[in-house]
Amino acid sequence: MRELAGHGIGRTIHEEPTVLNFEKPLDRRRLVEGMVLAVEPIIAMGSGRSRTAADGWTIVTVDGALAAHYEQTIIVTADAPLLVTEAA
Repeated sequence: MRELAGHGIGRTIHEEPTVLNFEKPLDRRRLVEGMVLAVEPIIAMGSGRSRTAADGWTIVTVDGALAAHYEQTIIVTADAPLLVTEAA
């Protein structure tokens, strides 16, 4: 679902940088110490296209295919990434 992505977290919840769920070879941005990121991989069967439901919040696939979403909040540090969210 290329139209959806993760994001930076700072003073508001959805900030730059956009964290894509697919490779973009010409993207040369670098992670820097202190960044807080919400990494949100989404896997979908079918066309992989999505739409927002009538409630204005829920995202569904346009063709009714199954999809799964997972989110991990990560702080970039000098030594190793710090996982903020608890793994289920």
